[in-house]
Amino acid sequence: MDDRKIGVLVMSYGTPESMDDIEEYYTHIRRGNPPTPEQLADLTNRYDAIVGGFFPLRENTDRQVCGLQEALDAIAPDTYVCYQGLKHARPYIEDGVKKMAEDGIREAIGIVLAPHYSIMSVGSYIKRAQESAEAQGLKMAFVKEYHLHPKLIRTLTARVQHGLKKFGADVPATDVKVLFSAHSLPERIIEMNDPYPQQLLATSAAVAEGAGVTDWQFTWQSAGRTREPWLGPDILDTLQEVREKGANYVLIAPIGFVSDHLEILYDVDIEAKSVAQQLGLKLERIEMLNTDPLYMETLAESVIALQQERG
Repeated sequence: MDDRKIGVLVMSYGTPESMDDIEEYYTHIRRGNPPTPEQLADLTNRYDAIVGGFFPLRENTDRQVCGLQEALDAIAPDTYVCYQGLKHARPYIEDGVKKMAEDGIREAIGIVLAPHYSIMSVGSYIKRAQESAEAQGLKMAFVKEYHLHPKLIRTLTARVQHGLKKFGADVPATDVKVLFSAHSLPERIIEMNDPYPQQLLATSAAVAEGAGVTDWQFTWQSAGRTREPWLGPDILDTLQEVREKGANYVLIAPIGFVSDHLEILYDVDIEAKSVAQQLGLKLERIEMLNTDPLYMETLAESVIALQQERG
């Protein structure tokens, strides 16, 4: 490969490749500690509920990497080459960096499939990639966030506007409560002055303004099952709260996520919808970004802008 090409390490959380890989995946998430039989059964049942033994989730990330490559080629032909690096599944972040080095790449940019920065999420990806790049003699810079990129806001706004129409012509958009959500993190990030909550609120406000939504709030979802407290309120509690305040229609906009995976297909589509049904709420959610062209352009333009800053 031409060593003048710039490598792009596309990083994401990762999912198992099959039902048989769930235990290894869960063990890696738990830093080498195998899950209890109960924990493994719970996660296995969640995956089985959304994929039924056939595992398409990995394909989402694969398609996003290909989509970013196409977007980069359209803007800057024959300049960038994309590699994949996952946090908790193969190919791991370190595998992606190693492959770049083996291919003769000398300069690279890393970007995470998550628009909002936290030292505990995006920061941890960057730390692993940076350490691996240094070990491989690779010069690497990182896109830390892109939560207010105009094209990201535009496509999320369109999704919210489309989502509001799912309730039918008889339900005015003003009658729908919009809940923006993202993956919860441990509460201790607040003491660290972590920008994650503020960035999520900024994205929510920008999308709400663009969509003409005035009745909205932010909530958290998919908190980890650890002893320490996590950011709240949880979306299931928020559904109870808004129902008690008179809401009949709720649109969930999981802006902290960029593809269909467990936190969407189970936590929202099964768990949250079940709670909503019990409460007598009509609940819908926006479509996820996946390989949306504007999202692919958001990623590509973020990569190119950083490279231009580097000179």
